[in-house]
Amino acid sequence: PFFYLPILCELWGPPGVGGLLCCAIIRPPRDGGIRYRGLTQEQILPVDYEIEYICRGNRVIVGPKVRKCLPNGTWTDITLNSTCLLLCPRVWTSLENGRVTVKPPGPPVEGTVLHYSCHAGFILEGRNISHCTKLGKWDAPKPTCLCECLSRRKKKLYIGALFPMSGGWHGGQACMPSAQMALDLVNNRSDILPDYELELIHYDSMCDPGEATKLLYDLLYTEPIKIVLLPGCSGVSTLVAEAARMWNLIYGFLSKYFHPNAASFLFPPPPPRVSQLWLSNLPPLPPPTPLAPLPVRLPLSFPLILQTLDDLEERTKEAGIEISVRQSFLTDPAVAVKNLKRQDARIIVGLFYETEARKVFCEVFKEKLYGKKYVWFLIGWYADNWFKIKDPAINCTVENMTEAVEGHVTTEIVMLNPETVRGVSNMTSQEFIAALMSRLGGKNPEETGGFQEAPLAYDAVWALALALNKTVAPLKAKGRRLEDFNYNNHDITSEIYRALNTSSFEGVSGQVVFDAQGSRMAMTLIEQLQGGSYKKIGYYDSSQKNLSWFGNDVWIGAGPPADRTVVIEVYRFLSQKLFAAVSVFAGLGIITAGVFSSLMFFLFGSLPYLNNMTAVGCMMALAAVFPLGIDGHHVHRSQFPVVCQFRLWLLGLGFSLAYGSMFTKIWWVHTLFTKKDEKKEKKKQHLEPWKLYATVGVLLAIDFLSLMIWQIVDPLHITVEKFTKEAPKEDLDVLIQPLLEHCSSEKMNTWLGVVYGYKGLLLLLGIFLAYETKSVSTEKINDHRAVGMAIYNVAVLCLITAPVTMILSSQQDASFAFAALAVVFSAYITLVVLFVPKMRRLITRGEWQSEQQDTLKTGSSTNNNDEEKSRQLERENRELQKIIQEKEERVSALRNQLAERQALRNRRQPSSGQNQNHNTPPPSTQPPDPKSLLPPPGYPNPTADNHPLPPSFSNSSTLYPADSKMSRNHCHNSQIPLLYK
Repeated sequence: PFFYLPILCELWGPPGVGGLLCCAIIRPPRDGGIRYRGLTQEQILPVDYEIEYICRGNRVIVGPKVRKCLPNGTWTDITLNSTCLLLCPRVWTSLENGRVTVKPPGPPVEGTVLHYSCHAGFILEGRNISHCTKLGKWDAPKPTCLCECLSRRKKKLYIGALFPMSGGWHGGQACMPSAQMALDLVNNRSDILPDYELELIHYDSMCDPGEATKLLYDLLYTEPIKIVLLPGCSGVSTLVAEAARMWNLIYGFLSKYFHPNAASFLFPPPPPRVSQLWLSNLPPLPPPTPLAPLPVRLPLSFPLILQTLDDLEERTKEAGIEISVRQSFLTDPAVAVKNLKRQDARIIVGLFYETEARKVFCEVFKEKLYGKKYVWFLIGWYADNWFKIKDPAINCTVENMTEAVEGHVTTEIVMLNPETVRGVSNMTSQEFIAALMSRLGGKNPEETGGFQEAPLAYDAVWALALALNKTVAPLKAKGRRLEDFNYNNHDITSEIYRALNTSSFEGVSGQVVFDAQGSRMAMTLIEQLQGGSYKKIGYYDSSQKNLSWFGNDVWIGAGPPADRTVVIEVYRFLSQKLFAAVSVFAGLGIITAGVFSSLMFFLFGSLPYLNNMTAVGCMMALAAVFPLGIDGHHVHRSQFPVVCQFRLWLLGLGFSLAYGSMFTKIWWVHTLFTKKDEKKEKKKQHLEPWKLYATVGVLLAIDFLSLMIWQIVDPLHITVEKFTKEAPKEDLDVLIQPLLEHCSSEKMNTWLGVVYGYKGLLLLLGIFLAYETKSVSTEKINDHRAVGMAIYNVAVLCLITAPVTMILSSQQDASFAFAALAVVFSAYITLVVLFVPKMRRLITRGEWQSEQQDTLKTGSSTNNNDEEKSRQLERENRELQKIIQEKEERVSALRNQLAERQALRNRRQPSSGQNQNHNTPPPSTQPPDPKSLLPPPGYPNPTADNHPLPPSFSNSSTLYPADSKMSRNHCHNSQIPLLYK
């Protein structure tokens, strides 16, 4: 524990010393350690104890090396840091015939700066200052002091080059002599690098990256130091571009073979990405149409060109040009070409070598991907007759190839100045060609690799020489020289790169100018293959951003092909003849329903208010036919959602009114007249009209709320359905895109499922109730059989039409016909079944006028009085039936008693006659004694009436007229039928 520390420190300290008598352990410096004398690191360090710092490897201590524990608990020189630093070679600290100043004094470690100077009569060759880096190396070679008599000798600057003298492309056969010719002229000029001599160290890369890797290693790791690297083949160029970053080198391409225009470019290693520099001279493609972005399809054959493609994509994006898709292949381009055709490629940029170009266009001929609809952009450095060369790798004839390549466009840097202008080398382009031919020893230019690219290599060397010459003065002002360059010196590299960017001179290939990224801005030649030979159709000046178009381009069709197949959008509209015909039927139905609705109050046995609701619902459903047929042909697109809402609300509320009123009738008929229970018998006598109206109101409210929620949560809006594109009958490069407008919402299927499910249940329930009440007879709702028939028809039509219209939603005519005709037929059937029999009854029975007069007299209270009277008569009828049954039982009992008495009387008369000598007195004409008619004891009195008649029957004359057969003298055992209205 920590509280034992003072005791231990006191034990270790000298006697008589009070207070804290120990020091805390301190951390050693980085890359170093501490040597403890007699103690381990875990032990306490007492007063006057010394520790010593030690460093690992070739490092030395800078600062206090030994520290001592003081009585106050601290170490000596605690404010001074001790560090372990690498030691730079001490040989740099001395200079023969000169002086070296070391700052700060001490061993040459990281941060040490050496300043050199020479004695009188000597000149310093090399840098006058050198820094010790953290790697333990000096950042500059050790300078020397030379006698003034030797100072006028030229110093050599070395350029490393990898020329492809053999291999896949032997462009070094002409580029290397051209570069050497430029170096000879530069070294002979007294105004360009007078104190220096440029020397070219070159190897044959064989245009093979593997071989070039070995040669590049030799160039970089063997003396002398190369200030610039010049590769000459695309594969090698990629390798050098990656390596140049690591060795702080300027590199340039001596030929255009890496891509169509990557010629004579000089780049610094770190600043820009290489992939951003390789297509800097590609001109913007002349658009075939003034509108629409240019889609480009890119078949590729080598991974190296992918970097070129990246730069192309970046530049086309900046120019507002769309690159639709890439298609690549390794050896066989058949699949890539088929994909281009499948994707409707029209303007195609091909990035591949000449051998692959023949394979591609053989497949192009097979797929017919040429002609007036297509244009190909190719690299322009193929041989003029590249498509006529026999190639065993393809199975197309020369005629096939010539037909397929006709009309393609090439872009190529202008490699030879077409004007007779003397450039910086005091040589015209024609004189350069003559000098090169002489240097080649009369070789055939067409058989000499790189002959076309030779002017580019020539101007590249001149651009480098002029840039080095321009850096001499700025470097001298900083106390540096070109010969001080090494692979770690970024300052000299930056000065060379800055000088290259500002270079501008006239060369044998034209004006040589570099942009801010180090890209050559040169003239680009645009050619087109016309009739089997290339014709110049324009130039593009990248420095001035100017496109010179000659206007002599020739196209197979009427003009340049469109960048894509022109797609014409055509909206599909409803057939106006169909719409007019259905609208006429709907209009007639609305008029008919209106007439029936105005006459419903003359029919009281079928609830005229419900009938009126049915007629109004039919009118609303028929009115929905009109917005159902309205589309973009009639209204503007912005107004179409309003039409959608009209469709929904008219159909929904119309169905609720029309079908709901019929459903209400059949529901209450089933509820009241199909029950046998006595309690139900009592309940059914209290049906009030408001219950029927309330039922319709509930159905209407459910629909209203559901439609309102639908409209608020997920309102209907217009959606456009796209169909398969159709080709017109004419031979036009267009496609027809059929479109159809729909009323829809985000969750249309969910809402339709809810509505269809609810309505479907109502329809099925209506069918069931109609079937159950088919044998019921009631005068309260005397048209329920007709209502059931209407429900049958409406339900069948709706259940069939709803799914069919969903299936046929993409066929506007069929969908409208099914939906509209279903509405029309349902409304017509309902009107005919319900109202035509009633109208016939009014007309044939002559009830029109009388009932109309009664209606006019009684006003709105007539219906209520009749209904009340009807209910009273029903109750009295049931009571009379019970009374009649009891009376008949009593009459039957009295008849039995009378028969018994008559028989008894007949038995007594013979005996009395014998007593009177068989003389029978005449019958008495007096009425019998009423007492004789009294029943025996225990029998009810037949004249007693224990069941008084209802009040309405107290006056027998009002119910049973005198001539009626229903009198007391004409009673029989049958029930008394009561007729009432």
